[in-house]
Amino acid sequence: MFPLRDNTPRTRLPFITLALMAANISVFVYQILLNPYALEHFVYLNGMVPYRVSAFLSGRAPVDVALAPLFTSMFLHAGWMHLIGNMWFLWIFGDNIEDNFGHLNYLLFYLLCGLLASLTHWIAGPQSRIPSVGASGAIAGIMGAYMLLFPKARVLTLVPFFFIFTVELPAIVLLLYWFAIQFFSGVAAVGQSQQAQGGVAFWAHIGGFLAGGALCFLFRDMRRLRGYYRTSD
Repeated sequence: MFPLRDNTPRTRLPFITLALMAANISVFVYQILLNPYALEHFVYLNGMVPYRVSAFLSGRAPVDVALAPLFTSMFLHAGWMHLIGNMWFLWIFGDNIEDNFGHLNYLLFYLLCGLLASLTHWIAGPQSRIPSVGASGAIAGIMGAYMLLFPKARVLTLVPFFFIFTVELPAIVLLLYWFAIQFFSGVAAVGQSQQAQGGVAFWAHIGGFLAGGALCFLFRDMRRLRGYYRTSD
């Protein structure tokens, strides 16, 4: 199932969401301009490699080499379809979370969910030397928050089932379905190499989604608390 649009209104321009989309697209354009050797080096340097985190924890890798890619990997993508799919989900669900949290809280929330998604991916395969790239862990966090904050929102969804049709689904149904696919795929992939998994970091998606659900009320209330102190001066 593929979401096309939701019916949740917003009250302000989601400029952080737009800026994140622009950053991801810009980095991808830079990637496709590189020659194959330079691209491979760029991805390996900036992608999240679980083995480097393990090496850092055992004192065998410097902090910048091991930990900086936990953030930089969020802005790299493996291909056009990877980029387009991620940006589409970011646009559909991110604008309302930004509206709910406030701009700066939303940016912090996005980066934190991406970080926790990468750490979950490391826990699932700490000796993997294959770079993981993409914004999907952070976007999964947005989806986890959206499910809890707007469970009854209606999402127009494309459903391929013998023939393609559209249906409006409650957000909680669509997003729980998405999470279930990630979870069972992640469980099925335990013990396999990343190549055998088709290159999909299922546990990063799972970690990001759970992080977003766990953190969403904290970030929502942070905005309300700030507003209370401003009006109480």
